[in-house]
Amino acid sequence: MAYELVAAVDLGSNSFRLQVGRVVDDQIYPLDSLKEPVRLAAGLTAQKILDGPSQLRALEALARFGERLRGFDAGAVRAVATNALRVAKNAPQFLAQAEAALGFPIEIIAGREEARLIYLGVAHTLPNPRTQQLVVDIGGGSTEFIIGRDIEPIELESLYMGCVGFSLKYFPRGRIEKSGMKEAELAARKELQAIVRQYKKTGWEEAVGSSGTAKALADILEMNGLSEAGEAGIARDGLDRLRGILLHAGDMGRLTLQGLRPDRLLVLPGGLAIMLAVFKEFGIEHMTFSEGALRLGVLYDLLGRYHHQDLRNATVQQFMRRYQADASQAARVAATARGFLLQLLPGAAAGEHPDAQVLDWAALMHEIGISVAHSSYHKHSAYILANADMPGFSKMDQARLSRIVLAHRGKLERVQEIMPDSLDWLLIFSLRLAVILHRSRDDAPLPAITVRRNERGFGVGVDPHWLAASPLSAAALEEEGRQWSGLGMDIRIKAGRGKSQAAA
Repeated sequence: MAYELVAAVDLGSNSFRLQVGRVVDDQIYPLDSLKEPVRLAAGLTAQKILDGPSQLRALEALARFGERLRGFDAGAVRAVATNALRVAKNAPQFLAQAEAALGFPIEIIAGREEARLIYLGVAHTLPNPRTQQLVVDIGGGSTEFIIGRDIEPIELESLYMGCVGFSLKYFPRGRIEKSGMKEAELAARKELQAIVRQYKKTGWEEAVGSSGTAKALADILEMNGLSEAGEAGIARDGLDRLRGILLHAGDMGRLTLQGLRPDRLLVLPGGLAIMLAVFKEFGIEHMTFSEGALRLGVLYDLLGRYHHQDLRNATVQQFMRRYQADASQAARVAATARGFLLQLLPGAAAGEHPDAQVLDWAALMHEIGISVAHSSYHKHSAYILANADMPGFSKMDQARLSRIVLAHRGKLERVQEIMPDSLDWLLIFSLRLAVILHRSRDDAPLPAITVRRNERGFGVGVDPHWLAASPLSAAALEEEGRQWSGLGMDIRIKAGRGKSQAAA
């Protein structure tokens, strides 16, 4: 379904942002935006627990965003969370409250997925997108580095260093000392050494900064005349002068700079130290600033899904090729599993139903682990899906796919933590039954099979003649019943005219 208005919510480590845009001829024109300086990363304790005050600030901000989004269809809004919630151990508990406050699902995205979305946003604002660009996005808890041309990224990385974390660690209570600045720059340069050689080998023609730190630095340098050439953007000599000004002030409370907003005051020194390290390690003399960033990238990614250009489908196909999955077998299992799901959940037939999509992806990738080892391949498949970089998928998407694929054969007790009323049980049942019925791995037609959900479990209706002629499948169905009985559910096999036998 296409929408005239779309919205992106960015739960950043420093600020929460809402962007509403209008879709006109496959282009997104920003209409309205809101920003809340939540500083979520500052509320992370040494044990990686979000403290109460930071959670309260976040929930209050999301409630205000939710009011602005009232009346939006769920498909027109995408909310993503970044580094602070990637590392917070109590993120699942907080997310439940956050989604209730916002009124929409929230996805925690991986670092490289964040980098991809940032580049997608930047690429749509560049005056010369055909130039190979190095994009640097210093956030509150992480910094993303992308090399790309047009709208295609070539290199994607996310490093665990951000303006909030660095400011708290090296410039506590706003104190700016030469030793702290030196330590911060060295720490950032040490992180950068892991990627700088590969990035220099790939090369770029222009460096671009995006998001809050880059904008703050560009504004401060320009409005205070700190860059020698007086040009817009971020110049290396200007950063050096700004460094001297901060050290001379000694305390952020004594700093007076035009263009420095109050919400940026305490996180400026950490952001500056990281940017100085980036300029030195990458050999950059000048960097332009782009208004496009994560939020705009999320909106364009959402737009692509409407126009059947869903990156997740491309990622699934790429994984099938990379891990040499049997495409014919995967397609057979996917088609049969989807047929079962449509019987159990008739609403899944409407368009690109999200649960039907998840089942399709799980079925198509359920055997990718065979490339590692045939023994316990479902465990290898599940591990890959949970831990690999999968463009377009959130970490929660990957965790869900991993659970369903892990459960497609063998002991169901491995996923017994799934809530009893979760729709994932319907997906798991459909996938397990399809895998059993396609064990011969050929195109021999299957008999008409009906499935239904009942209070005690599932019912399966099958031609008794086929069942009698297929002892291997019959035995597998009996074993399947025993697996479900361990969870307190029955599978009843209906064979013949009204005759029914319990498989468990």
